[in-house]
Amino acid sequence: MAREELLDLPATTLAGWIAEGKVGLEEVRDAVLARLTRLEPEIRAFAFVDADLIRRRYEELELERRLGRAKGPLFGVPVGVKDIFDTADMPTAFGSPVHEGRRPLADATVVARLRAAGAVVVGKTVTTEFAVLTPAGTRNPHDPERTPGGSSSGSAAAVAAGMLPLAVGSQTNGSVIRPASFCGVLGFKPSFGRISRRGMLLQSPTLDHVGTFARHMEDLALLTEVLTGFDPEDEATRIEGPPGLVAEVGREPPVPPRLAFVPGPGWERAEACVREGFRELAEVLGEALVAIELPERDGLFVEAHRRIWLPELAFALRREWRRGREKLSPGLAAMIEEGRAITAFAYREALDRRRRLRRILEEVFRDFDAILTPAALGEAPGRETTGDPICCTLWTLAGVPAVTLPLLEGEHGLPVGVQLVGAPGDDARLLRTARWLARTVAGPGTTEEGA
Repeated sequence: MAREELLDLPATTLAGWIAEGKVGLEEVRDAVLARLTRLEPEIRAFAFVDADLIRRRYEELELERRLGRAKGPLFGVPVGVKDIFDTADMPTAFGSPVHEGRRPLADATVVARLRAAGAVVVGKTVTTEFAVLTPAGTRNPHDPERTPGGSSSGSAAAVAAGMLPLAVGSQTNGSVIRPASFCGVLGFKPSFGRISRRGMLLQSPTLDHVGTFARHMEDLALLTEVLTGFDPEDEATRIEGPPGLVAEVGREPPVPPRLAFVPGPGWERAEACVREGFRELAEVLGEALVAIELPERDGLFVEAHRRIWLPELAFALRREWRRGREKLSPGLAAMIEEGRAITAFAYREALDRRRRLRRILEEVFRDFDAILTPAALGEAPGRETTGDPICCTLWTLAGVPAVTLPLLEGEHGLPVGVQLVGAPGDDARLLRTARWLARTVAGPGTTEEGA
């Protein structure tokens, strides 16, 4: 096997081969460096990557292996981390010139858990400015003239291009699901509070989620399970038992899942490939898919998301606003100004609508295993935008788990994702249902191996 092809393996397979001695750490290191050298100049997925640092990290792991201390389910596996998570050995600039060269003193919890699992953090993947909407320089691996999405653009593109098998991102509106859809990979936003955000840029504590990217469902489950857990420094996390993602994703559902089709906000603007794709999905799934309507207008919840997001964003960036607003993009500056103008009454009313949406979804999940809905309005648009996150807004507002699968194909042959949404805290069953759906549909861009 050519050394670069090691990175085409599922992460679970690669970790197993390393543990069994079928492949050496130096071979994985060389594969990573070769792929980065060949692809990074075109894809531009990384805000920071250092070949010497990668070599040192693999040398350290080799020493641990020789001392008999090789451990962790991701030992030797390369991972990318979005440039909003603190890393003690790399700069973290939040995608903004305001913080260019910033050097954190300690790792974020997510990074610490990756290292404890034996993973090699290869570099910091590109994010949009403060993880909001202004496009960055990353290109879509399927078409360099199109966006990979935002704000986890670098993470999705790096996985899609084969530079890494795994990457970490975040979502406050649609920043995991949308880029995964545009780039044709798996993206997972776990339930709110499942993964600690300590050491991560918080733009909206009520809405911020950590998310994961992979090309294989077992890999997605493993990475997410490694990151999941209580952290006393993030009050959104809870003391819970192990999530059981890896064990559950490999099981067959005891009975065929029942799915609710919810078009969601933006459906009237969806491209023909999305509408036709969901028509075909309905034909394949038959009685397993039931179209329903939520009892309240989508627009109320979209508005509620904005009235929570923007005031919290404005507060989170208050120092940057006071000290360097001239370095902020016009779009971000306008969002901060809007957020500062939202009244306390409107904010509290939005929080109440969030609770109402959660109650509505509780009723839906009493009858259905998951909601089937678009992940994006269509194929990736041009690089002047990161795309519309509207297909993700309700599910982020509610804090429920969501996963996207590359089941559809657009007019230009580009991937288009299908989103599955689960009940809060029911992350393991959602991934199991997603694997079942992928295997049942076996649509464009999906293989048995990738499911």
